[in-house]
Amino acid sequence: MRRDIITGTEKNGPDGILFGALSLFQPGSGTGPRVNVDTILLAHFARFPDRARAVELGCAQGAVSLIIARRRKERREASCRAGTPARPIDAFDINPSLIELARENALLNGLSDEVNFFTADLRECRDNFEAGSYDAAVMNPPYDEPDRSRPSRNGAMASALHGASCGLADVVGAARYLLDNRGKFFLVMRAKRTAELFSLLSQDNVRPKRLRAVHPRPGKAASVVLVEAIRASGDGLVIEPPLFILGSDGKYTEDLLEAYRLGEADEKSAGRAI
Repeated sequence: MRRDIITGTEKNGPDGILFGALSLFQPGSGTGPRVNVDTILLAHFARFPDRARAVELGCAQGAVSLIIARRRKERREASCRAGTPARPIDAFDINPSLIELARENALLNGLSDEVNFFTADLRECRDNFEAGSYDAAVMNPPYDEPDRSRPSRNGAMASALHGASCGLADVVGAARYLLDNRGKFFLVMRAKRTAELFSLLSQDNVRPKRLRAVHPRPGKAASVVLVEAIRASGDGLVIEPPLFILGSDGKYTEDLLEAYRLGEADEKSAGRAI
């Protein structure tokens, strides 16, 4: 047992994700943001070179950055480049308790040299970062706005889910400021807010370039969209084939299972529950 640093309550050990390839301590259920399918899909969707200057905004317990870091470390080891350092990913969150948890998770998984976690407010980027500091940015932003939803009484949940600490316009503005020209921004958002998201991105000259819609199953409307946008790029959007969580047979699809694997070595784990 360990004490949950957000709630002060006792909880069990870390949760295994990616078929157990990564172990993460998380806030207790209902007390803070936890890993879900969207987290895994975003980490799989975000693609940038190991030497890119990358940042995760609103990193919570560090899941997205740590998944990306774990995958690229696996690639280096598989290609006999284990001793070749990668540029650490910067990752920040407004909640210092979540940053403490993220650092603990990095240490637990041997990834402390791969991700640099620190406390910051994305609304104050201009006070804490130089413009154009990064080549890639990743975020799983709040899906709602405070004036459009009923925020949780729990501060961590209200910030993560209901935009209590930042709205979608703040997110896009921060990405535009932090990214260098041609820098890439990866995010996941409720499908019903796609038009609003694209409008904000285009206004800030961060053009949507790649989109993949995620559906619960065939015949159902998309629940979320995965988006890649590029700062100061031309127009032109690639719409990738839809990703279905469940197939018509009611089983997890191969597209979903691929996002949960580190690589070819995890093929035998494909049938396990997610």
